[in-house]
Amino acid sequence: MMNPRRLDTWCFIAWLVSLFAVAILLSSPAAAEPGQFVVSPVAEKKLNGLPPGPLYWRIENFPTLDQAQSAAAASATSLAAAVSGKVWLFTLGQKDGTTPGGTKVAEIGPVPVFAAPEYLLRINHAGGPPGSKTPVHSHPGSESFYVLTGQVSQRILHGVNRTEAGQSLVGHGPDMPMEVSNSGTTDLDQLVMFLLDATRPASVPAKFE
Repeated sequence: MMNPRRLDTWCFIAWLVSLFAVAILLSSPAAAEPGQFVVSPVAEKKLNGLPPGPLYWRIENFPTLDQAQSAAAASATSLAAAVSGKVWLFTLGQKDGTTPGGTKVAEIGPVPVFAAPEYLLRINHAGGPPGSKTPVHSHPGSESFYVLTGQVSQRILHGVNRTEAGQSLVGHGPDMPMEVSNSGTTDLDQLVMFLLDATRPASVPAKFE
């Protein structure tokens, strides 16, 4: 039978361990920063060059992910992803294009273009609760938004642009300082389409001068 004094010592040690674990949990980012703006990359593709003419992001829905991925594989400028319960195909190309089997949701543009040795197409899924926002940052390229639910605001040097659910917003060219936030009263859920210089970091901290 264990000595009562030794049992008390082990109980005290167990209590200290539990207290330490709780302290770590409360100091973790998830506990310390509730209601944060979350950004998740869902698809990307590199290009050696861009299609000719003014370019637009075409957003289409597909019945299955396999169909969308097959369409993306057949196009150098298309990406497929399953986001928020739907299957999406994103294509950077000329206006009024269509993809067999797809249902057009939106066409966003013209997208600002720029010279780069290599390009990166990237799709992000982003959002958060009311009041959540990103740090001030910039991208080496252009950023376009399509809002699924809620309201997004993009603050730049020249003011603030807002976009509601079911609407789109064309961003600016490379290296524009910005802060993106949920300016609505419900959770924000949005798709973000990037055309970036693939030889530079996709996002860097910035300041409003």
